[in-house]
Amino acid sequence: MSMTGALDSDVNQFPSFAQELRDRSDEDLTKLFSLRPDLITPVPADMTALSTRATSAPSLLRALETLNQWQFQVLEVCAALSDPFTPKEVVALSDKAAELVIAHLHSIALIYRDNRGYRMPRAVRDILGNEPSGLGPQSGSPIDFKVIATAPAAAKEVLDKLTWGPPRGQVGDIRKKGTPIHWLLENQLLIPIDTSTVALPREVGIHLRGNRVHQELLISQPILEGNKIKSADIERAALASISNTLRWVQELMNFWSEETPTALQSGGLGVRDLKKASEHLGVDETCTAFIAELAYLAGILNVEADGRILPSTHFDLWQNKEPEEQWRDLVSLWKVTSRVAGLIGRSDSRNITVLSTELDRSNAALIRRLVLDLLLENPGIAPTVKSAQKAVLWRYPHRRGISITAELVEWTLREAEWLGITGGSALSLYGAKFINDEENLGINTALPKPVEHILVQADNTAIATGPLTIEVARMLSTFADIESRGGATVYRFSETSIRRGLDHGHSGEEIRSFLTKTSKTPIPQPLEYLIADVAKKHGKLRVGFANTYLRCEDQAVISAILSDKKLEHLALRQIAPQVLVSDTESDETMEELRRAGYFPSGENAQGSVVNLPIQKRSKSRPKPPRIIGEVLKPSDQMLASALRTLRTGERVAKTRPIGDIPRTTANETLDLLNEYLGTGVALRIGYADANGGVSLRIIDPLSISLGTLVARDHATNGITPFKIARITGVTTA
Repeated sequence: MSMTGALDSDVNQFPSFAQELRDRSDEDLTKLFSLRPDLITPVPADMTALSTRATSAPSLLRALETLNQWQFQVLEVCAALSDPFTPKEVVALSDKAAELVIAHLHSIALIYRDNRGYRMPRAVRDILGNEPSGLGPQSGSPIDFKVIATAPAAAKEVLDKLTWGPPRGQVGDIRKKGTPIHWLLENQLLIPIDTSTVALPREVGIHLRGNRVHQELLISQPILEGNKIKSADIERAALASISNTLRWVQELMNFWSEETPTALQSGGLGVRDLKKASEHLGVDETCTAFIAELAYLAGILNVEADGRILPSTHFDLWQNKEPEEQWRDLVSLWKVTSRVAGLIGRSDSRNITVLSTELDRSNAALIRRLVLDLLLENPGIAPTVKSAQKAVLWRYPHRRGISITAELVEWTLREAEWLGITGGSALSLYGAKFINDEENLGINTALPKPVEHILVQADNTAIATGPLTIEVARMLSTFADIESRGGATVYRFSETSIRRGLDHGHSGEEIRSFLTKTSKTPIPQPLEYLIADVAKKHGKLRVGFANTYLRCEDQAVISAILSDKKLEHLALRQIAPQVLVSDTESDETMEELRRAGYFPSGENAQGSVVNLPIQKRSKSRPKPPRIIGEVLKPSDQMLASALRTLRTGERVAKTRPIGDIPRTTANETLDLLNEYLGTGVALRIGYADANGGVSLRIIDPLSISLGTLVARDHATNGITPFKIARITGVTTA
């Protein structure tokens, strides 16, 4: 037999990657699509197209990122061997446990079978690189490993430096004789790359490593370390966190409906506005930023076209839901979002702000899922951050986003505690039920019921003994400031808070009546005097909204303002005994007057007092940020449909080349369709979609009515209507 004939025989003997995919059973292909859902998004035309997609760089990177550290090490061992390789060879260079991993690597099509063992697609080798695990290129010459024992000391030192990589080294000149490099080159223990570069052959590297590829085999996940927490303590802490999170969201939205911030020109919330909101909530800025991001994700916070950051009308709907539903809405979005609140405040290039467009990280949802799985597998343990990072990095040892993977683990643990998924850093019952997609989490029954009363104290404070109903909390927040939070919330009444209530349209009598009705304790006299005094002063001084006038019937107040040095920068001018004007904006003038201790109110063109709206809402439709995440796992129905489509495509490919779409005239199309109606004969049709693209479909025509063909589509195995006007051609299959 000639050499050419032998080669042809060899090529025919070993199947290609596409052919090996064709030979796989339906069960094997279904498993492949389940593990690599991007392969059927959308469904390829046939197995050749499937093999092309499976070896494309984006798809391979996704597949590699599903491997843990041990699986990745076994893949590197496979890459260190020449095609074809056997499981026995892989085990010899690693461990007996590699056999199960080889089966998994075959299932996800990172390796494929031939008649003598396994092969690795060239694209996989290219992604892993030419030097897997720091091993050099393969030698083209036979190597006598016995000569290593006789090597000069200097030559052994060179080998030691190259053994564990990198396998390449720079030398002065490889042609110089009498040197250790020259001795190693003569004995094929080094490979010349160019006149000043040498490399350690792969075979020599494996031999020097003790017939192994990796210095340490990471077969099992690092043990999660941490304190054991009592379940009662976990649930108590988790409930407190859940209650706090829901309250923070409501308080922040109510605060921004009154004190509306404006987005920066570069996008996002300004540092000052974040600090102001943080002081209002009584939590640090990191937590406030996280709460704002949660609201933004849920669509209950919106950024208007004019830059105003306001609650949307969805907030009112969200408030009327049960606490469990509110919590599930927030946590479900947090789990899958690609936005990373932990990045806020970092200044790698410039400061990253809340609600900005720079918070997306493509692996964020994957890291969260890995952390939650880790917690689920270790109930009752409050893991240390370092041990959790080690465990997650073992499960996800890859390069995409690796710079913040460890930080993402830390941020996920912190945010899970804020949300109540964990309590005292250990997984809570509610978090476990949520991760397992249980319908009833038990939050509604565990949380205390909202109360409708407060206890007004003699020191101008009021205590809410539990969570307040929406109506009471909303009303109280307009003229009282939250002083402390916890099991009970303490509100404080002050000149500023009462004035805010008056600005929002409540009269002094309304405030007093509300407190009398809501409080289970009598209203102390000092508080009544405070409300009456502020109400009496409020509105005497009126600020116009036309750049800008001040009007007051009390001449003494006018005189006091004109002589007040704190207001000199407003450049106020008296144009009448009771009227002052200024070139500053009315909003700024009102703010400065309040800081100086006056009590102005707004006035419209008719001279009536203008009250601020009680609850401002965004008028535009909420646009929650898009989620940049992984391809979702397909359903059983989708897997079955994809498999039918591929098998159908294969049958078509055997009879006609791909892309050979039939073309017939309109009359020929109708004649052929009518001829084969109900006969059970399969037809091939070209069908145009709404965008003008034409696809090949195999159908059994059933009936024609009102310009529509009803047929059984072989790809979906379902009855499908086809517009006859879109059928470009018909022929028998």
